[in-house]
Amino acid sequence: MKKNEALRALPKIDEVLKQHLISDFIGEKGKTVVTEAARRVVESRRKAILLMDQDELDALDPESLTPEAVADQVAEAVRAMDKNHLYPVINCTGTILHTNLGRAPLCRDAVENVARVAEGYSNLEYDVKEGRRGSRHSIIQDLLCEITGTEDVMMVNNNASATMLVLSSMAAGGEAVVSRGELVEIGGAFRIPDIMEQSGAVLHEVGTTNKTKPSNYENAINEETKVLMKVHTSNYKIMGFTEEASLEDLVKIGREHDLPVIFDMGNGLMLDLSQYGLDEPNVPAAMATGIDVILFSGDKLLGGPQAGIIAGKRKYIEKMKKHPLARALRVDKMTFAAMEETLKKYRDRETALRDIPILHMISQSPEEMKGRAAMLAHMISEISPELEVEVTDVEDQIGGGSAPMVFLPGSAVAVRSRSMTTDAMERALRKNSVPVIARIKDDRLLLCVRTMENGEVEKVACAFENIR
Repeated sequence: MKKNEALRALPKIDEVLKQHLISDFIGEKGKTVVTEAARRVVESRRKAILLMDQDELDALDPESLTPEAVADQVAEAVRAMDKNHLYPVINCTGTILHTNLGRAPLCRDAVENVARVAEGYSNLEYDVKEGRRGSRHSIIQDLLCEITGTEDVMMVNNNASATMLVLSSMAAGGEAVVSRGELVEIGGAFRIPDIMEQSGAVLHEVGTTNKTKPSNYENAINEETKVLMKVHTSNYKIMGFTEEASLEDLVKIGREHDLPVIFDMGNGLMLDLSQYGLDEPNVPAAMATGIDVILFSGDKLLGGPQAGIIAGKRKYIEKMKKHPLARALRVDKMTFAAMEETLKKYRDRETALRDIPILHMISQSPEEMKGRAAMLAHMISEISPELEVEVTDVEDQIGGGSAPMVFLPGSAVAVRSRSMTTDAMERALRKNSVPVIARIKDDRLLLCVRTMENGEVEKVACAFENIR
């Protein structure tokens, strides 16, 4: 076949669109989408032909240039265009708050409430009882005040936003006193000092990297001081010769000098989980010290959607609600819907540990994990004699910039193949219809079951069936 003959054989766009397969796609996806896909496919084939040498032209199957054949390619192109860029994966890494995998999965009730609220109108800013405009801030106010023991609350789109709003409303034009050892980088090269600068507050560092005493704060207070601030170093730990001022210390100093105390806690933990090896500060205990304002994430140890929650004395929170940044940083109805259902779980400790996924992952028993691992190992072993499978002990972690020194004893299924490399096996699992994300250690693929729901065990096993 000559080059010009091959080019003439390419069907016209309207010929492709008349094919029965394409007609079905037009009805489902719309004529504009399908027509654009057809143009791209035909143009791609034309460019490929122009680049062919004579041997390639001689090997070209004329049937691949028929309207029917091109229609098949258009159908594949439409399917590829329709594929979502955000989709579920199965987390087998053992990292509970995996930032790259979306951090905290929502509880079932939260997911269902998001669907209910999102599919129609809602009372986001409407007081149904009074028949007039309402405030979105009131949606979680009573519930969160009940759980934390605070006077007032508001929610913004993440904890960095909360830091910006708190400092802009409480410390702009003045100094915020903070320990040098607490000037953390929160991820993505964003640093607390940079956020403070953008807020209009002047950073006044005290102490040293490893030691900051209460007297350091007190000696730093001057006529420009607006707030005392403590930042929980949730994504790293300084060990050895260290000292830090406690919240109680700062509250005492603040009261003596009539200065508000802010605690940027970050992780959002609502329960005491020290019995599970997680010795982190929690919101109710922090509020009980008498601090004025606390701020924390919604999608970390709280187990809800991405958000920044600010709680504390009403006189400060009310000022933040009226601040110009409040509108720029506000969250939408779906975030409120998910957060409200998540917070309701905290009215009872056992309900929270049972229903909120990350809390259940942290608190699940060794027996439960070993049983799930044994079940998965058996399923994978049944698939192929090429696979060497065993249950092994592992150390899981919290992740998400929380509790960096906490390792939780867990169970995993270790897999090695006699016919393919471990790297190739890991890549193949990521190409599964629902990608399975695992980790490699000592040339074995580890499938950590702590972060795997019971219903996902069979899906993981089936993924090995597909790569056998």
